[in-house]
Amino acid sequence: MQFKVLAHVRMVFAFALVAGFAALAVSMGPGVASVSASSPRSGELRVTKECSQYDYSAGSFCTITSSNIEAIAVGSKVVYTSAFGSPTPGFLDSDITLVSGPGNAAFGHVYVDGGTGTGPGTLSGGTGKFTHFHASFAISVDSFGVWHWDGTYSFSPPN
Repeated sequence: MQFKVLAHVRMVFAFALVAGFAALAVSMGPGVASVSASSPRSGELRVTKECSQYDYSAGSFCTITSSNIEAIAVGSKVVYTSAFGSPTPGFLDSDITLVSGPGNAAFGHVYVDGGTGTGPGTLSGGTGKFTHFHASFAISVDSFGVWHWDGTYSFSPPN
């Protein structure tokens, strides 16, 4: 009998605890969402990618291997619209699309010197989680063949 009472008390306590947390989440949820949704987010951009699938042709791609921004997931693809050397010989002068899951793409441009592996890049707007995304970054490649994007980014709310 004592075991049944103790089990019942534990069950009531667990139910009350879960119900309390649920009520707290419901009461905080809308307020928290509206604050974070209306606040612009910005900071440093740190992305690495590997380009074993890049073959210098239009439509080839590199794969993101690390990112400090949740929206740019590891495994995302950077697809290049133009071939290396076209329209500028010796350079990758191309529009890019960063694809990070279904419905999530950021659009931008890179201008990379083929001799040094350096140059500027930008991303501005897109679809899904990149609708109000902007980034400006320096492109470089290290001695291991890992490509780096280092710069700044922001997610701005619609005006």
